[in-house]
Formats: sequence, C-alpha cells, structure tokens
Amino acid sequence: MPKATAQYGGEKVPAPQVEAAVPLAALPLGEVELTGTNLGPNGAGPPEVLVDGEPARILMSRPTRLSFSVPERAAAGLVKVRNAGGASEALPLRLARQLTDGLHAVTSPAISKSGMIYTTISGPRGKETPVSVVRISPDGRGTPFVTGLLNATGLAFAPSGDLIVTSRAEGNVYRVDSAGQFTVYVEGMGVATGIAFDAQGNMFVGDRSGTIFKINHEKQIFVHATLEPSVSAYHMAINDEGTLFVTGPTLGSYEPIWAIDAKGETKVWFRGLGRPQGLALSSEGDVYVAASLGGRRGIVRIGANGKATLALAGSNLVGIAFSPLGTAILATHDAVFEVDLGVEGLSLF
Repeated sequence: MPKATAQYGGEKVPAPQVEAAVPLAALPLGEVELTGTNLGPNGAGPPEVLVDGEPARILMSRPTRLSFSVPERAAAGLVKVRNAGGASEALPLRLARQLTDGLHAVTSPAISKSGMIYTTISGPRGKETPVSVVRISPDGRGTPFVTGLLNATGLAFAPSGDLIVTSRAEGNVYRVDSAGQFTVYVEGMGVATGIAFDAQGNMFVGDRSGTIFKINHEKQIFVHATLEPSVSAYHMAINDEGTLFVTGPTLGSYEPIWAIDAKGETKVWFRGLGRPQGLALSSEGDVYVAASLGGRRGIVRIGANGKATLALAGSNLVGIAFSPLGTAILATHDAVFEVDLGVEGLSLF
C-alpha cells in the first residue's frame, strides 16, 4: 500500500506509519512509546496522537519514536498518529478500566474464587479509618466489608477460603469470615505487612523490620528468612515449588526481587527495579510487579530467563493480582483498575 503524502509549502509531507507500541497496555495517563516512521515534527508542525479520537499529550517526538500520555477519557484504546500528510492505521492498546476509587491500598488486592476483589483503606499508621477493607464486585460496585481493623495492610486468601489480613500497627494477623467479622489468628509479627500461603497451607508474613515468618497449621511460628528492612512494606507471592518472591522497597533506585526457597535459603532473583511493590505470578511462572524499569513506572514482567519488560504503563501503582475471571486487577494508592493482559494467574489451591 503506497504511503500517503501531502504538499505543505512546496514540501511533500509523508503520513506517519506506526509499527509497534511499548507497552501494549496502560492506565489513564500512562506513558506509551510508539515506533515507526514519520513520527517527528515537519514543516507543518508536530504530529497529533489520537486515542479513541481523544487528543493525547505528546511527551517526545522523533522521526522513528514518539511517546505520549494516554488521555483520561480514552476507553477502547485505538491509537492513531496524524500529521499534514495523513493518518496512520489504528493500533490497538489495552486500556485499564477504573472499577472504584476513594481507597488507600498499600499492596496488591486479594481476589476470591468467585472474582470478588478485596482491598484496603489503610490510613496513616496508628490511625483508625471508618472502613478497613472494601469488597468490590467484578462490575465495580464497592461496599464496606471490614470495619475496626487498625491499618489493614496485606491481604491473602487461605486454602480454607477465609480472608487473612495483617495489621502493620498492631503486628497481628486476622482471620475474616464471610460476614466481615475478624478474629486474631496470630500475634507478635512486628510491623506485619505482606502475606502469602503456599500449596500446603503454610502462611508467610513479612515484618518489614527484616523478618519473614512462617506459620504452620498448628500456628507454630518460625523465622523463615531475614532480609534488609523496608521503608514501607514487604510484598510477597509464592510459586508451586514453594519459592517465595519478596520485594521490600528501600531508599535505593536499583532494587531486587528476593527468592526464598522452601528451606529458607535466600538469594537475589532479579535486580534493577525502582521501588518494587506488590507482585503476582502467572501460570507460566513469570513475575509481574508494580515497579519502575529504566525510569518508566508501571507493571514490569520478568520471565524465567531474567529478561524484564514493561507490560503496562501507569503511575502510583502499588500492586497487582490475577482474577480467576481472566483479567488483571491493579491497585494504585487510591483506586482499583481492571485490564485484560492476556495472562492467566497461578493458582495453588
């Protein structure tokens, strides 16, 4: 198909051609980079980027590269670049849909087998909020679920189906029943933040002061591993071999994901992320983590080969979880989003 051109001041202006977008998914206002040809300014001025017909803010424009910020009102995700010579063919982009806001999430949400989403209104440490945990239906309806739990932080479902929640202020771990009533499950977990269960039902809790605890079925508590302290929280996910993946942001800018095997042996599994937070595993064994990669914030995918790529662009992300309904659920500081990344999450029970 011949390239379209137009005359401008005696100069032929070729139409832009878009070949690829990186990443292929984004939150509203996420930064996406396009590659192709004729993407830079010409005699008629800079190109225009339209997402579902909405003009996007251009951040950088070069002949073969262009980056832009996704408009807040864009929905379907069809991207076109237009200049005086014409418009590119539409390129599809997976855009996240906001489900609800008014939250204070500090890590990844938890999702039930029926697809109900649970996240927190955590609040400043030591200060009680009117609602501790919010339940969100797949269609985005949020309702209060737990009240009176101080600084709810980490969430995970136990094999029994109960929701388990940590309190970073009290150092307690709570079991929450289907009516939203909570009871103490275990105490003395320090600044209790991240939580995860392995396939055998052992519970792991991260005290951000530097300890990963293991609690077995008899509620016996063991020190499973020690790490450098985190300034905010530990975030955890576990695979079917019992390897626990942990992030714990510090003040550094080139931070690791730790891997702790079933015996408690600890190693750096990957290094090179900016402020890594909540993470989730796919059925293929890839790790998806809310972090910065090369100065770009979003959801980073790290394969078993150690290669990291940006899977979704977006700011203020604190966590990710994969829904049994086939989508990814993303948490920012104050909102929850849904997006189809084409990824199946790992299920241990």
